[in-house]
Amino acid sequence: MTDRASRTRFVITILVGSFLLFLIQPMVARAALPRLGGAPNVWNSAMLVYQALLLGGYAYAHWLGRFPIRRQAAIHLALLALAVLTLPVRLADLPPPARGWEPLWVPALFAVSIGPVFFLVSAQAPLMQRWFAADPAAGNPYALYAASNLGSFAGLICYPLLVEPLLPLKAQGWGWSAGYALLIALVAACAAVRQGTAGAPGVAVPVGDPILARRVALWLALAAVPSGLMLSTTTFLTTDIFAMPLLWVIPLGLYLLSFSIAFAESRALAGAILRAAPLVVVLAGGMAVSSRSSGTMAQAGAAVALLFVVAVALHARLYALRPEPERLTFFYLVMSAGGALGGVFCALIAPLVFDWVWEHPLLVLAAAALLPRVPLLDWSGIEDIPPRVRQGGVLVVVIAAFALGWSMSGLDPRRDALLVLMAALAIAACGVIVFARRWAFVLVLLAMMVGRGAEETLDRSLSGNRTRSYFGIYTITESARRHERYLTHGTTLHGTQYTDAARRLRPTSYYGPTSGVALALTAAGDRARVGVVGLGTATLACYKRPGQRWTFFEIDPAVVALSRPQHRFTFLDSCAPDAAIRIGDARLELAKTPPGSFDVLVVDAFSSDSIPLHLLTREALAVYGRVLAPDGVLILHISNRYLDLRPVVAGIARAQGWTAWLRDDSGRHSDGFTPSYWVALAPDRARLERLAVRRPDLPWTPLHAPPGDEPWQDDYASILPHIRWDNLLGV
Repeated sequence: MTDRASRTRFVITILVGSFLLFLIQPMVARAALPRLGGAPNVWNSAMLVYQALLLGGYAYAHWLGRFPIRRQAAIHLALLALAVLTLPVRLADLPPPARGWEPLWVPALFAVSIGPVFFLVSAQAPLMQRWFAADPAAGNPYALYAASNLGSFAGLICYPLLVEPLLPLKAQGWGWSAGYALLIALVAACAAVRQGTAGAPGVAVPVGDPILARRVALWLALAAVPSGLMLSTTTFLTTDIFAMPLLWVIPLGLYLLSFSIAFAESRALAGAILRAAPLVVVLAGGMAVSSRSSGTMAQAGAAVALLFVVAVALHARLYALRPEPERLTFFYLVMSAGGALGGVFCALIAPLVFDWVWEHPLLVLAAAALLPRVPLLDWSGIEDIPPRVRQGGVLVVVIAAFALGWSMSGLDPRRDALLVLMAALAIAACGVIVFARRWAFVLVLLAMMVGRGAEETLDRSLSGNRTRSYFGIYTITESARRHERYLTHGTTLHGTQYTDAARRLRPTSYYGPTSGVALALTAAGDRARVGVVGLGTATLACYKRPGQRWTFFEIDPAVVALSRPQHRFTFLDSCAPDAAIRIGDARLELAKTPPGSFDVLVVDAFSSDSIPLHLLTREALAVYGRVLAPDGVLILHISNRYLDLRPVVAGIARAQGWTAWLRDDSGRHSDGFTPSYWVALAPDRARLERLAVRRPDLPWTPLHAPPGDEPWQDDYASILPHIRWDNLLGV
């Protein structure tokens, strides 16, 4: 076989294996949503498992390297064949977690479900590179790592754009299994090419100088920071938009693409990104500490751009520090360990230690300290300046940056947009000037963070007005001028209460008297049984009347605590102190509820800006229908900035033979009210007509599903047709 043909065989094998490896990640996480809800940490927990299994796979590949290639192939192919017994890909049947054990139960679920195949497939990329390098004439094996990450990137992109919209989960599992069979055949073909080549014990292999512990520690840091930054960026995107694979894959895809650029034989693109890195890190990284409730795509775009540039820069530095090919598997093992450390920090340590996503700005500062020193400008003449003068000049620039940052912090980003821009550019220029001094560059970045709201974010943490749990980050703020108190999840408002005594118990925000839910609750009888999925600040409790029986369903114990007077929201204790509160996933809790238990069932559960997917499927509607009384009504809250959920609800209603009417309360409001979309659903039209006739001045509009639109199911759903691109892109 020619060298070209041999190289092609190895490249194809690596591409297929990496494609499968990163196709299975969003596929399994998507399958878990009906069990776990839409919390962003579900994906972070999944990523932690993937990184741990990847580390194990790289360790296994490194261990195999002590044997001749013939024996390596025999062991690896035997294990690949044995893992077929775990296929097709599906979720393990684990019992639900005990309260508070979700951070450990979720990783256990993923590990048990896909552990064997993921472990073995993760090993194939470094193993194939080692087999490729066994022939001294084969060429640079590190270039194959770029091919590996291209395959990974393709798998990630393929899932939300092709696989998820076209195939149900069961078909996805069988399709992946077919790809796995192909991979086994390709690995066997690569083994056949390298039979009898180097790799046996006792063969003298030059290994060069010993690798110092300091160098290994630097490898770990350079791998850990981009990995952690990828997870913290993912948390931002999924918190403020929707917990779906389309958004999961953007940060991970860019992270993988960075390897392809950083490890490519051509250094032109990597070099250009390295030169731009100081500007990007200061301008975009400065926004990493802002907790102002803007939720803009500018912030999202800045976070994504920052991740990509940092990942390319730090991975390029990794490439520059790579060892000789004989130590290739050890190098990848250390890189994988660094990636796992970043995952442990973001998925396990940070949620326990921090009350906000402080891991994000901390990782940005760490990235600034680790950037390769490739200057944007030529400062070759600076060596002619005396050292003390140079140091003094650097100090002056840093002080100037902090002065600019302090001034910028007092500006209104909307009213003073031009001044904010000019100050930001001036601070970025300071960063370029001092880039050669790592400590000074980090301080300039910190100055930009000060200008972008670091003081405000820190103050909210120190004041005790912020709570973090596995399911989200909740912040309490107040407006003395408006006499209002707010609860936000991420950047999304989840409830408002007036602080003055006269209006303290008046329903506000999405729950005003003209909202769909208000109309449904006021129409309920004096003996009505009301179920509410999602507690929030418990604003709806103030629609309760004497004689009614209310039950709240809430997945997050932290939200229950926030609804109590000690946290300054008093709706629940003042209006419905006798209401039952059931903690746990609503679908699971409702499945345990006797049939016909509720006359009105309100679904108002939000994971930041969107109702979790598993509460908007045909299967979910069947659960709701079972617990409704014969003349009961279901009320869904579908307000969302970035998704049009009206066709989704209309589709599942049509599939179940239900009628759906929309109450669009989106007119301009004041006095604490917020525009909202509420949908009333019932198996027969008469129930909705009885609701509508009570307030003909506040009309309901029938919802009709678009022709050919597939209803969402637990194993089949896509957000692509429902994205509000104008809001998402800010146009």
